Amino acid sequence: MKLVIPQAVPTHIISGFLGAGKTTLLQQLLLQKPKHEVWAILMNEFGQIGIDQQILPNESGYEVKELLGGCMCCSSQLPLHIALARLLSETKPDRLFIKPTGLGHPAQLLEQLSEPHWHSSIQMRALITVVDGSRLHDQAWVEQHLYQDQLKAAQLVVVSHHDQMTHADEQALEQLQQEYAPYAQTWFEVSNGILALAAIDRPSLATVKRMQPLLVQQQRNIEIKQAPQQIKQLPYHYVESNGEYSVAGWKFSRHWQFDFDDLFDLLSSLEGWLRIKAIFHTNQGWITFNFNPAQLNYKTGQANTDNRIEIITPLSQDWLAFEQALLACRCNEDDQE
Repeated sequence: MKLVIPQAVPTHIISGFLGAGKTTLLQQLLLQKPKHEVWAILMNEFGQIGIDQQILPNESGYEVKELLGGCMCCSSQLPLHIALARLLSETKPDRLFIKPTGLGHPAQLLEQLSEPHWHSSIQMRALITVVDGSRLHDQAWVEQHLYQDQLKAAQLVVVSHHDQMTHADEQALEQLQQEYAPYAQTWFEVSNGILALAAIDRPSLATVKRMQPLLVQQQRNIEIKQAPQQIKQLPYHYVESNGEYSVAGWKFSRHWQFDFDDLFDLLSSLEGWLRIKAIFHTNQGWITFNFNPAQLNYKTGQANTDNRIEIITPLSQDWLAFEQALLACRCNEDDQE
């Protein structure tokens, strides 16, 4: 008797901000299911009442499971692991779709599901982020941190409501595509969620992300021959590589304060970068920096986050020297929170 080895299930994450059109896209993709296959859907609602499940196909060949009450990306991984394992074992689907809440962090979810534990069970496909094309002209909307985090995580970007886009939206889309070009994404413009499954059925491109202590701490550990410690709290530094580009980032406690003039001079003096985005608690208040090679923009920000900075570059940099200069911009160095 020939042993049949179960195949890893092609798995798609469909992310996107609130009202972007994720459910509409999912409905259209489900219509493309071959009759002989079983497809499964794992949905995450931030609230306690599931609604989307009620408007998805309720017939043979589809299995839908909901996770309610919180974001599956941020909360304990246990409910997600239990729900996913049960769905796979009971349903044995030929294809799986996962739709996190619009307030979710898809990069974290992809990282969880890319762990070796899942390799024999699921085969991650390119992560999809849906953005509402008819709202791209609303700068306050697209500049939200969560919106940007979801977009940066995308390998495929689906621009919904294309038929409702204005000229201002089209211009904003062109600018957005230029801004996110270093992430090597593929963009689709759709109306009514209509998109061929074959267009999105692509392998997930794993990114290399190394979350580490601050570089000055790493250097100190080398000098005294200490092993690196696991990152559990701020501050930290990371580098994420995607194709020919790299993103270097730092996060610091919101209680740290930086001198605005020193910080601006430091960022303005950098060379060889493509994009700098940051928000810092400064002696002039919370300031958001949005630098591109043509413009060095900054404005008053909001105090609802930690200090953070990301720099996109195609070139190798002396990040240790930059970090030391960055830390030298602190006003309250005695505050170690």
